Amino acid sequence: MAMACKLAAPLRISGKPSRKEASLRKKQPEAALDPISIRIIERMQENSDVGLAELAEATGTTPSSCWRRLDELRQRGVIRRSVAVVDPQAIGLAVNVFVQVTLEKQTEAALRVFQTRIARRPEVMECYLMSGDADYLLRVVVEDLAQYHRFVVDHLTTIPGVANLRSSFALEQVKYTTALPTGHLHQSGPAAPVRKGRAAKQPK
Repeated sequence: MAMACKLAAPLRISGKPSRKEASLRKKQPEAALDPISIRIIERMQENSDVGLAELAEATGTTPSSCWRRLDELRQRGVIRRSVAVVDPQAIGLAVNVFVQVTLEKQTEAALRVFQTRIARRPEVMECYLMSGDADYLLRVVVEDLAQYHRFVVDHLTTIPGVANLRSSFALEQVKYTTALPTGHLHQSGPAAPVRKGRAAKQPK
């Protein structure tokens, strides 16, 4: 199911790379993580409420060493924060919408205005600057179609520079996870064995 809302003919610009193009350039990866830190990340992604003693046992470290590594991961920004994952259906947010947004111009000022306005909207769960025809892809959660209509009319279409909207409504959620894949991290070197029983003291 899709709904298109044409506001104006989109205008493309050429010449030197725009802010949009510059933002799409990948950042260089940081220093590689050791096998123990990778296991800490994997366990924390499964359950961030896990106790320190249990986490240390699962990753083959002492509690003190595990705490130091966990604190380092947080300081480096590898682990951003720990939050509760709430079931949207349980709080009445039954409608999940993916919205492609095209702007009239892809200038730095236009992108900044759009991003600032979108960042204020609690209905917008995710927002990505995209390559291709659409400039942005949004994921929006609302109670029902009436609320989504209000969001489009009262907020999306009032943002200066928005030229076109295309909305696709999710019929069923097939997969959803907050856990990032970590298999590629293990390929950088052999994983340290997970010790059973009392963990041996690990070097700092």
